[in-house]
Amino acid sequence: MEYSGKKMPDASCQHRCHRLFCTPRILDIWRGSPPVSPSVSSFSLTCVYPAAMAAVDATFGAYLLGVIISAILYGVTVVQTSYYYAGYPADPWHIKFLVLAVFISDTIHQALITHSAYIYLVKDIGAPAELGNVVWSLIVEVLFNAITAFLVQCFLTMRVYRLSNKNIIATLTVMTVVLAEFIMSLIYVSKAINFETFVQLAQLKALSSAINATTAASDVMIAGCLCYLLQKSRTGFRRSDTMITRLIIFSVNTGLLTSILAISSLITISVWPNAFIYISFYFCLGRMYCNSLLATLNARRIIRGDSTDDDVSMSLQGVKKTTQSVIGTSQRPLPNNISIKIDTTQELVRDDVQDEYSATSVEMKMPV
Repeated sequence: MEYSGKKMPDASCQHRCHRLFCTPRILDIWRGSPPVSPSVSSFSLTCVYPAAMAAVDATFGAYLLGVIISAILYGVTVVQTSYYYAGYPADPWHIKFLVLAVFISDTIHQALITHSAYIYLVKDIGAPAELGNVVWSLIVEVLFNAITAFLVQCFLTMRVYRLSNKNIIATLTVMTVVLAEFIMSLIYVSKAINFETFVQLAQLKALSSAINATTAASDVMIAGCLCYLLQKSRTGFRRSDTMITRLIIFSVNTGLLTSILAISSLITISVWPNAFIYISFYFCLGRMYCNSLLATLNARRIIRGDSTDDDVSMSLQGVKKTTQSVIGTSQRPLPNNISIKIDTTQELVRDDVQDEYSATSVEMKMPV
């Protein structure tokens, strides 16, 4: 095969090309293949290095895409955080502190993965052999991803506790899985911080898979518990039941997004262990946790605004259920900590055929 009629690259040029693609990870692809001799008269990079190009695409190409998507989601986080502090100044101080802590952790995580991408794709571009080494920020980012997930899952676990009428068994079951995920993440960081290469890091593949599996399990458990407790809170009133249906859909959606990312990371690390596709999913996981928390808090005003025409209001402060009618007023606690206040008036319309009952207002309140 001729070199397209152009001038043949000299030995130094071929050496530079060989050095460009022969990173420790990429060398595994054509290990055992005969080396390309500088004196060979037929030389074509497109024929010799297609596997190398595919390896770069599956490793640092996926890595870069993960950083970019994560940065986009971080922009959404900034917008949601600003909206929360501007729209809910009367929220309890511990909720405001939780939002601040999650936002700071999320910001540090984004800074760390951006730093690692700069080191691999800019600083070390002239020293490809360094691409096989592990940058410290790539390990530390796991810690802050774990902190973000832990804070958000603790918030949701507390909602399970309150909605279940302080059911200790249900709460401890969920909290055990959440703590297991966080502790395994700490163990991963403590071990990985001492490694220098990706070859060494591969020793922790089983632990990494366990973390992703536990993350998905905890998200499914939390979403399932919330949906079950909300379903039990139905009262039979159309307006309150419509509100509960919306909350169930919202709980499923927020838990589903984080679960899908965790499961995707688990599947890709199992199917393509030598690629970085799983890292791109993991980078976005913390961002989804942060946005799930903020969406949960910010949705209160959205749901209330959508329900203005039906005279339905919602807050995250619990009160007792009160029913008032022409007959009298009664109070009855619900089986959990969701409270529905229904003010009704009974109107009898004489038309020889029908009685009409109309509800004048419905108020639904949930605990944070």
